Amino acid sequence: MSLIASSQLTIVVGLGVSGLAAARYLQKNNKNFAVVDSRENPPNVDLFAQGFVGVPLKLGELDVDYLLNADEVILSPGVSLQTPAIKAVIDAGISVIGDVELFARVVTAPVIAITGSNAKTTVTTLVGEMAKASGVKVAVGGNIGRPVLDLLEDNAELYVLELSSFQLETTESLKPLVASILNISEDHMDRYDSLMDYFRAKQRIYWGAQNIVSNRDDPLTQPPIAADVNYFSFGMGRSDRNQFGFINESLSFEFSTVIEANAMQLKGRHNHLNGLAAMAIGHAAGFKQSAMIEVLKCFSGLPHRCEWVANINGVEYINDSKATNVGATLAAIEGFGRQDKKTLILIAGGEGKGAKFSPLKPAIDQYVRHVFLIGADAELFAGAIKGEADVQFATDLTQAIEQANQKAVTGDVVLLSPACASFDMFSSFEDRGECFITAVKDLAA
Repeated sequence: MSLIASSQLTIVVGLGVSGLAAARYLQKNNKNFAVVDSRENPPNVDLFAQGFVGVPLKLGELDVDYLLNADEVILSPGVSLQTPAIKAVIDAGISVIGDVELFARVVTAPVIAITGSNAKTTVTTLVGEMAKASGVKVAVGGNIGRPVLDLLEDNAELYVLELSSFQLETTESLKPLVASILNISEDHMDRYDSLMDYFRAKQRIYWGAQNIVSNRDDPLTQPPIAADVNYFSFGMGRSDRNQFGFINESLSFEFSTVIEANAMQLKGRHNHLNGLAAMAIGHAAGFKQSAMIEVLKCFSGLPHRCEWVANINGVEYINDSKATNVGATLAAIEGFGRQDKKTLILIAGGEGKGAKFSPLKPAIDQYVRHVFLIGADAELFAGAIKGEADVQFATDLTQAIEQANQKAVTGDVVLLSPACASFDMFSSFEDRGECFITAVKDLAA
């Protein structure tokens, strides 16, 4: 296939999960396309060779001249719009979109779109379960599970999508039935020039939405003023009109209680807030309240997200390895912290992605007795939180767990909540969490 002779050519940039899904979609719809990847040996290259015979695949440094032959480029979310070759394509007036935008152009069923710096996977999963419990044929995916283009095969009545800021950068046509930003805190500062750039990417989720759900405790989640949009909110305070909140330790809607917080399987104040967010989104989508309540009573959480691991001699061990940014760790500390006594022992550290750790200091001073730090940015972390808590370094996660165990007494909580990416020491946050689980179980043996 000649690139220059092609009348309508799509080039997929990136052969990750979403790139492979885009290739499948284009092939199924008899589109003329090619694939490029800046890596010499990207993931899925063998699968591509088997399933896409005759489709051009170009590996290695992105070739601007090659890309300029495209009528449209489908960009994987892991590739920045600021990449020089991609900027050249944009400057040439060529459309650059992502797989979510391609999905948005063809989807006919309503979409619930959820983003946030933290908790979006838990809330997205909860909303999906609430839809099922309400009798809706639902497909859940996006930034979790299956790529959006693969979800089209389900012919669902409703799509519930977790979307990252990277995916939203190249999306403009989604027009969701319900859109929600759960929270915004510094993340991916190695890719964005400022928090405001990150904020602007997140806010794109509201474009064209029929119903908006925001966190009234977080001003950055508030939508721009728009006509003909139904607006709901959730927060830790008392609820008012079109609001979800708390009344007397119970989750509430407007002026009535809905479910007692201690009736939820998910524990901690931050998870109670996640429950409120899911209910607000479900309410905006028209789910049955009774079905949503039953889900909150039964849903026990997801791996590596404030996951209970063990109780050893009266000490609880919690795996929150998915906390890869400061906001997530702050939520976990405040969620498990006790007002009357410092019972938290925190294990944190790793690759900070350019974030500032200082926002953690007040919560650590209030709730945490000991901190054990690991990873590349441990010293930077220590300098930012120096205060009332005892801070020590460990050579690896196993040593940190052993040191925490020595300091812990009955009633304490040992919390792995790194506030950092894992790639300096582990293959993924899942790998880090599994190492934590194994080491804790070894303690109990």
